[in-house]
Amino acid sequence: MIHHSNENTLLDDANSPEINRKLMSAISSDFVKVADALREASYQIRKRGFSENPVFVATRRATEIGQLLLGPNELAGNAWTYRASMLDEFVQRRLVGPESVELFRENYKNPDEFCCLFVIDGDFAGFVFIPFPED
Repeated sequence: MIHHSNENTLLDDANSPEINRKLMSAISSDFVKVADALREASYQIRKRGFSENPVFVATRRATEIGQLLLGPNELAGNAWTYRASMLDEFVQRRLVGPESVELFRENYKNPDEFCCLFVIDGDFAGFVFIPFPED
């Protein structure tokens, strides 16, 4: 669980520079292939009032978090599975502590410009914000 405390804040530990670089490196080339689909899904989630904080789970293994959006090889040979979720699900599953919700929202980047990914890769898992490619 990710808690907000002096020892373990949401963005300091879950998105430490070392983990963040590893996750960004692992996902960035695949993200380019699916960015437009994720941007549209983010827009629809927000437009329909489901959440102002969409989160997309990117993983290469089975997970129950979120709803399947794109499987491997669905768009231009993407290697990862992408699942649509939102902050509320992470709180319900106790992956984000209730005391960290406000901090998460404060640090959540503009969803028109950035995609919030929860990347699961081997032993690493964490939130990363990747800018959508410019048109």
